[in-house]
Amino acid sequence: MDLLKDRIVSEGRIIGTDILKVDSFLNHQIDPRVMQEIGKAFAEAFSNEGITKVLTIESSGIAPALSTALCLGVPVIFARKTTSRNLDIDTYISSVHSFTKGTDYVIRVSKRYLNDKDVVLLIDDFLAKGCALQGLIDIVGQSGAKIAGAGIVIEKGFQEGGALIRGMGIRVHSLAIVNEMSEKENQITFKDEDNSQE
Repeated sequence: MDLLKDRIVSEGRIIGTDILKVDSFLNHQIDPRVMQEIGKAFAEAFSNEGITKVLTIESSGIAPALSTALCLGVPVIFARKTTSRNLDIDTYISSVHSFTKGTDYVIRVSKRYLNDKDVVLLIDDFLAKGCALQGLIDIVGQSGAKIAGAGIVIEKGFQEGGALIRGMGIRVHSLAIVNEMSEKENQITFKDEDNSQE
């Protein structure tokens, strides 16, 4: 997706060897035009899968999940990281390790909104080590629903998450796969084919 790659190159900030900040347009300040195109791209890629729900984790996954769900005409569910008094007691629960924060947290989805009749598309902003997706996959497994695949805005192809999730037999469609990035040279290179490993 050329629009996305252009924004990553022009606005992405590299920290160390494995952190890519794109908070000027994707996951802090959000560019609605870019998000709209992301939703269209995912909806087109998964248009023949019979998707009934889009599932993500709060909070950075919500914007791309919402734009995708809007294009598909289905509801979006986000797994919650925090408990609250208005969250249903009867929930699917999974534990997730946060790569960027270095901590573990529990995610929850109400059983009211996900069941064995659903076909689910997983959406997230980044795929690095695959921990967040594994948590979502666990929750979908508990519900008995079918996973149509995972739509990823930016995949770090130099980390193991993509291979791990694909190795589980799940289709991963990434809009931009970062092959290499250098903080010193402030340079980012992409895989030639966005989904050569799909």
